[in-house]
Amino acid sequence: MKKIAFVWDNFGPMHIDRCDALVHEWGGRALLIGVEIFGKSETYIWPSSKARTFEKVTLFPNGLPLYQRQLRLTQSLVRAISEINPSAVFFCHYELPAIWAAAAISRMRGRHVFVMNNSRFEDKERFRLRELAKALFLLPYEGALVAGEGSRSYLEFLGMSQSRIALGYNTVSVKRIQRLCEAPPAPEGAPFSDRHFSIIARFVPKKNLATAIEAYGEYVKLVPQPRALHIAGYGPDEPALRKLVSDLGLSHNVIFRGALQIEGVSEMYSTTLALILTSIEEQFGNVVIEAQATGLPVIISDRCGAWEVMVQSGVNGFVAESDNAPGYAYFMSLLSEDEGLWRAMALAARQSARRGDVERFVEGVNSLIGPLDSRPRVS
Repeated sequence: MKKIAFVWDNFGPMHIDRCDALVHEWGGRALLIGVEIFGKSETYIWPSSKARTFEKVTLFPNGLPLYQRQLRLTQSLVRAISEINPSAVFFCHYELPAIWAAAAISRMRGRHVFVMNNSRFEDKERFRLRELAKALFLLPYEGALVAGEGSRSYLEFLGMSQSRIALGYNTVSVKRIQRLCEAPPAPEGAPFSDRHFSIIARFVPKKNLATAIEAYGEYVKLVPQPRALHIAGYGPDEPALRKLVSDLGLSHNVIFRGALQIEGVSEMYSTTLALILTSIEEQFGNVVIEAQATGLPVIISDRCGAWEVMVQSGVNGFVAESDNAPGYAYFMSLLSEDEGLWRAMALAARQSARRGDVERFVEGVNSLIGPLDSRPRVS
């Protein structure tokens, strides 16, 4: 039986979603093996997710000191892939030397190697020498699974042929999110009048939460009865954000919900009017898919990769420049005051959620590996 391996630094709920969907689609015609580098994410607080439909190998359950990382990680990855002996391997984090080495060795040993990536050219300032190095790091890969057209264009810029790039990387299980919500998707469920705005993000500079809070402060001035703003998250910027809320006189309007797991986040979605995401750097933004799965319009920045896949501005949400606080405030006021508009956008959001469902991941992977009884479809 053909084996396909997927390598991520840590398997969170969305990674389990994607693998479960592949296992279901393949129906026993191929064996999926998950290779997890660390037992706990160093970025996110999600709990270690168990694999029930496929085998998952964790290389370093308790982490790994920085000074040991590249050499030990390379050795462990190469050994694990050799023992699994897959016909194809999908790698994330192509920029890491250990991942590059493991991908190159896998390719030299006759395996088909693919990269999973959601970076876009516009994510940050680019420098010629650094981009040249990235192009070299992509050499081991036969093809790529990316989030959207922006990611595809970026890999084309780095030298990969468009015919070798498939869409569908950033996805979650829409059914899982809806099940966890324990309430019907909007516009059903909580009454329009009882809903609040929500932000779900880490408290780090790139999430640009200060602008979101300032925009909310302007929204409060625009309407007679402003809705509350609930913020769920964690990170080093929390003291500064709490101080900003106090300085703007918004302490009675803004509720910090703390670091919530997906169950708590899903409960937030069930009483939310719209999700706000004002990042200045956001390769995708999976919370957009989650929000739409529960029928929520979104107000997001044009730096969020999700907008090109998930959002039609004026149809299922609004898109504005990352520094456009007055624009965000205006969009909040529109959704807050016009129930007809909100209901129409909620219905549109429910329809567009399928663009971010794990079915897209399955389609992308299958387009790269080809029929399970033949070699991958790459040149």
